[in-house]
Amino acid sequence: MTKLPIYKVIFYNQNQVYEIYARAIYQSDMYGFIEVEEFVFGERTQLVVDPGEEKLKGEFAGVKRSYIPMHSIVRIDEVEKEGAIKVTELKTGDKVAQFPFSMPAPKAPE
Repeated sequence: MTKLPIYKVIFYNQNQVYEIYARAIYQSDMYGFIEVEEFVFGERTQLVVDPGEEKLKGEFAGVKRSYIPMHSIVRIDEVEKEGAIKVTELKTGDKVAQFPFSMPAPKAPE
């Protein structure tokens, strides 16, 4: 039996960097968006509860599909197994390299 891939998606949203895991990611029919489906959260067998993960579970509870603007995506990785999902608050002055970024204009010939 083939194991379904798991993707780690890191994206920027309202001065926070989200790191989530999902089984299905693809380009949306809505121009400029990435569709993320089948969210994967950590197992409930752990004794320690991570409040950040619980917050994200609540935020994505009942969400079948999420549309993330392409310019908010920082990185997408295919991983062996899910890790801890998290939200990181950006401090003043922190910068996030987002994809796609604008390329510098070529210099005009002299």
